[in-house]
Amino acid sequence: MKKVAIFASGNGSNYEKIMENIQAEFLTVIDVVGLYTDKTEAFAIERARRFKTPVHIFELSQYENKIAYETAILKQLQDDGVEWIILAGYMKLIGETLLDAYDGQILNIHPSLLPSFPGKNAVGQALQYGVKVTGATVHYVDSGMDTGKIIDQMSCPIYEDDTEQTLQLRVQNLEYELYPRVIKKIIQ
Repeated sequence: MKKVAIFASGNGSNYEKIMENIQAEFLTVIDVVGLYTDKTEAFAIERARRFKTPVHIFELSQYENKIAYETAILKQLQDDGVEWIILAGYMKLIGETLLDAYDGQILNIHPSLLPSFPGKNAVGQALQYGVKVTGATVHYVDSGMDTGKIIDQMSCPIYEDDTEQTLQLRVQNLEYELYPRVIKKIIQ
């Protein structure tokens, strides 16, 4: 069983779905040893408390620079024996400090069919552009914005009457299915 850290900046619904998959004994290959967040008000913290997952809060503004920030995170990751990092709505680019330490061992989920619509508000971007299909992508993390090697994707149609909210819900449901499946396959 591999020790993993989940990084989240907001709601934490992907974190919760991963934990539910562990409880259901689908994800037996990982042990989530901590939730790492960069926001003191992230709802993911409340979810972590319900699952009794230790929470580590690192706010960039509390550090001299990004290197100092990531060095502090890295020390905690090493103290926890973390072998893999799973990004679940973490809204910061991972820098060199963590990329070097966890090369090829950081996963991310993104709400689009990459390489289309990287970055923030991917669902809104897809709607605005007028594509007929979107989805979710799990990829390895590199130094770019959602540019790492794609591992797997799932797609869904975009309907003419879709709003950002209806499409976001459909894409999230894809994420909840896709991410645990990929984690189980990749982390051995």
